[in-house]
Amino acid sequence: MLELSESQEGAGGCSTSVSRDCRLASAGRYTAELRALGGASAVCHGEKFSHLAQPEPHVSDHLSRDGHVLQKGTMSRPALNFLRPYLQQASRPPRPEHARAYLALQKRFTQSVAADTYTGPYDVEKQKRLEHLEKVKPLGEYHPRLVHSSDAQNLSIRDFNAKYEGIQETRTDIVSVFGRVRSVRLLSSKLMFLDIERDTQRLQVMVELKKLTPQKHLDESFKGFKKVARIGDWISIRGKPTKTSTGQLSIIALDVPQVLAPCLHHLPEKIDDAETLARRPHIHALTSDEPGDVLRLRALIYDYVRTYFIQSGFLEVETPTFDVNAGGAIARPFKTVANELSNTLIRLRIAPELNLKRLIIGGQDKIFEIGRVFRNEGVDNTHNPEFSTCEFYEVGATLPTVIARTEQLVHGLHTAIESLRSTYFPTLAAPEDIDFTHPFAQLPFIPTIEKGCGRTLPDLSLPNASEKLLKLFNELDLAIPPNPTLPRLLDTLAEIYIEPLCKNPTFITQHPEALSPLSKSFVDEATGQRVASRVELFIHGREYVNAYEEENSPFEQRRKFMQQLDFHTEGEGAIDESYLEALEWGMPPTGGWGCGLDRLVMLFASKKRIADVLPFGTLRNVVSISKTK
Repeated sequence: MLELSESQEGAGGCSTSVSRDCRLASAGRYTAELRALGGASAVCHGEKFSHLAQPEPHVSDHLSRDGHVLQKGTMSRPALNFLRPYLQQASRPPRPEHARAYLALQKRFTQSVAADTYTGPYDVEKQKRLEHLEKVKPLGEYHPRLVHSSDAQNLSIRDFNAKYEGIQETRTDIVSVFGRVRSVRLLSSKLMFLDIERDTQRLQVMVELKKLTPQKHLDESFKGFKKVARIGDWISIRGKPTKTSTGQLSIIALDVPQVLAPCLHHLPEKIDDAETLARRPHIHALTSDEPGDVLRLRALIYDYVRTYFIQSGFLEVETPTFDVNAGGAIARPFKTVANELSNTLIRLRIAPELNLKRLIIGGQDKIFEIGRVFRNEGVDNTHNPEFSTCEFYEVGATLPTVIARTEQLVHGLHTAIESLRSTYFPTLAAPEDIDFTHPFAQLPFIPTIEKGCGRTLPDLSLPNASEKLLKLFNELDLAIPPNPTLPRLLDTLAEIYIEPLCKNPTFITQHPEALSPLSKSFVDEATGQRVASRVELFIHGREYVNAYEEENSPFEQRRKFMQQLDFHTEGEGAIDESYLEALEWGMPPTGGWGCGLDRLVMLFASKKRIADVLPFGTLRNVVSISKTK
């Protein structure tokens, strides 16, 4: 970003900010470009509504107006009036004593928090800022309701820039805008410039005393604003559009700008401390363009995937997040109890698969779901207990069908993202040295391992298959995984001999039946092994897609469920009888597919950690945020 100070610009007194924000097109252009690529639905921009909650303060001691303790578990009316002025009568606005009571209450509460609560320079800095603000006017007056001027056109900064970009002189239009202060430049005692930002768009504000509308105490108000105006504040401006001598689109204030929400902390240009970024993601977003770019990339990916399936004739559905049985994958579920069903243990879903198949059994032909799933397992660079997936199920689809859909979707998504990257998320690097040209390569599971290790795998359908694989591990001097069940041993061999070969998009095919209890299976003529009708898409050694020809026989499905119990895996250790009963009603031949959307964001953002593409990081980060004072 290039920003010229007033001293560099001459007498015009206007800054020139050249940033990628100014290159952003309107939302309409963004939508049009996505539609032209065939992979994005209409982008809707709705209003946000605030819902005011009743206050439930939990404070050990509360203070009277003069600072003395009233009683435990109560809050003084002045402090309450400052915290929630809308609860009081409209004719009784907050007064200075309300702010003082709040400060005294906050100080007392700060002293009573647990010793391990984070404290630091933010506390001292905030106190100084509050004292500075209070010298100009009561603190209760710094967070007013947003009231639009009746004689001004209310515009967002984006709309202002679009409407007046071509003007060459000051217009007579009176407009009102508001945004967050990004820079403050005091040129003299009677002239100042500010840059404000909202929704990635910036606008220069010129405030000159002699051009303000005459009113009582104007000089005092102007001086007060100069004293308190700070980077990070939200302010509103009523004024006229103009172009400076340097060609900078600006707004000339007609009134002293109004502070809508002061920033109580110093807003640094950049933060490198990892702990601060993890505990305070809002500060990270304020000091770096990258979090916003990740959000836009994520939105594009969701929009593209959703539109692809809708345009392909799929129906988007929702299935329950809570269930008695957590099926569809082998993982530990989160457990809870509902007040209305206190005797029933409820689980958060680990996959929507079984309920989606119930809809197929019930007559749906092509369905998909985008949603969150939950697995009570570890946190690492590529795993988080809460994550987003997309699953689709299509009657009559075979492995060639789902392979073709996967290639079409991934290739098209890559093309769409790269055509928009420099404009909408330029801080995110493109994936390097990956060829997304399809058809993608395919590697059969068992032959690839046998080629890599130079040995023939035992018959994996025999009861002693695990023992023979353990012997093979010892012969090859390979590290044996914890709880070495047959599925774990096979997964470990794949990690060693197959996944490193998958730099470009590659399908791993024909997995051993033991790894795929929900997939149909058959005997592979080349190896004589019983394998699954399954493929996984790997890119750069990381899994993105898992696809099956779905097992639709209740008899075979029961056998495979029983086999999983024999492996003593980390699932719930129970057979889902309700799903087997659903299969008894007849499920047609169906192809299914699941994709981790967070990993797609990681791929196209060139990030190695899932925490870097989640707005609030992993579960560890979320917990640390709640502990931050």
